Amino acid sequence: MDSASPIETPEAPTQRRAGGRLGRKAVRSAPIASFPTLVRNIPVYEIVPGEAVELIHEESLKILEEVGCEFRDDEAIAMWKAAGADVRDTRVHIDRALLMDLVSKIPSEFTLNARNPEKTVKVGGRNSIFIPMYGAPYIRDLDGNRRYGTLEDLNNFHKLAYMAPALHSSSSIICEPMEIAVPKRHLHIIHSALTHSDKPFMGIVTSKDRAEDTMAMAGIVFGEDYVKDNTVVVSITNCNSPLVWDATMLDAMKVYARHNQPLILAPFALCGASTPASAVGAVAQVNAEALAGLAFTQLIRPGSPQIYGQFMVTVDMKTGAPMGGTPEAAQMMYLMGALARKYNLPWRTSGFHVGSKLNDAQAGYESNMLMHAAILAGANYIWHSAGWLEAGLTCGYSKFATDCEQLVGWYKYAGGLPFDDFKDAMAAIREVGPQGHFLGTQHTLDHFERAFFMPSIMDYNAFEQWSAEGAKDHDTRGREKARAMLADYVAPKMDEGISEGLRDFIARREEKLPDVVS
Repeated sequence: MDSASPIETPEAPTQRRAGGRLGRKAVRSAPIASFPTLVRNIPVYEIVPGEAVELIHEESLKILEEVGCEFRDDEAIAMWKAAGADVRDTRVHIDRALLMDLVSKIPSEFTLNARNPEKTVKVGGRNSIFIPMYGAPYIRDLDGNRRYGTLEDLNNFHKLAYMAPALHSSSSIICEPMEIAVPKRHLHIIHSALTHSDKPFMGIVTSKDRAEDTMAMAGIVFGEDYVKDNTVVVSITNCNSPLVWDATMLDAMKVYARHNQPLILAPFALCGASTPASAVGAVAQVNAEALAGLAFTQLIRPGSPQIYGQFMVTVDMKTGAPMGGTPEAAQMMYLMGALARKYNLPWRTSGFHVGSKLNDAQAGYESNMLMHAAILAGANYIWHSAGWLEAGLTCGYSKFATDCEQLVGWYKYAGGLPFDDFKDAMAAIREVGPQGHFLGTQHTLDHFERAFFMPSIMDYNAFEQWSAEGAKDHDTRGREKARAMLADYVAPKMDEGISEGLRDFIARREEKLPDVVS
């Protein structure tokens, strides 16, 4: 287990409004706070002994040697044959020596560059970053209604991600802009992520052309020469459990890996449906699937940075519906974290993914179960950390604002317990003595703003005060918080030449792209 050491954790700056138009203008013009990479200074939790991790590892290797994994792409099959794998039609049987040699080429850490260098982060090792959700067709809006997402909603979520100090990325498809034609939708998704925020972002993987468009737009923003060797975008590729890497994912994988951009190699596992109805059995299968994908990236470009990933939820055996914050999902996170450390790989998991339809008590319970496991298991890339509702079908404004606030608390929790003011605190005890209070001491005046996590959405007032202020539930307060953040949004600066370059690229691509999927 890792050892802990004291650290001072940054906090979001307190922004007091002076009142009226001038006070609001002062807040709007203040720089947007953004926490640096979270460096975990608490021990990782090992849920099983090392022998159990070795057992799962051994069985994963046997799966790839004896059962094999489908790679449904002619170029991928040719590459595996050239590497010496046992290929039978589209089924690839990978010898353990070949597999582990390829996986060993992946760096244990990498730098993820933002267009604002101050928001560049580290992935891997003791570093963790928080990323919003991805892929919701529906949204729960500022009035609490469930409806299809729009480009305006996507813009808003990118703005909220930019303004949230503990989010380290803007993701990309936080919600689908459903009014835009599918063949052209990716252009507007990436444009929104790049212009409404200056944090790192995520790419598009639904076709080779869309992945190439993502890299072209990144080249406009960062410079074509820069993106050849520097990591600027993370993209997700999912293995279709059980044991299939399909042509669409492999096409995207080839584009990004050839550009030296990291992919999350993440089997999408509905445990009990696409894996055995066993937590440890599911992990053995998912580990095999992830390792096969990781190894393939090193056939494309040896030494390219990659992320060991998983998305594992259990299935309700009564209905077949995926479930969110279950104890088994948390337990499987701990096992995946142990395997990631064994392979010395950066590791992605999910933080706040829940099954609840609303930002309610169920959402809170589910979120806490999974984020606690993600933190204690040592995850590096903690995805779906803001907005997730309804098994990912919906992104909620209230949930997004609540999650962003809670991430400040998790950031502080994982950063470890500081001792920098311990001597002063002991002096305050001597100053006050028996039967006094500490509210007026110099120590309290110096430290009260940062001593404790003080969320603004959660309500700690007396019942009478809460009633007098409208008896608002948590979902309502979350929506109000999101609305207030959006009212204070000021766009990050972008060079006009770059901005024009993006608009011109989108216009030229839209002329060539159809309005319907062929």
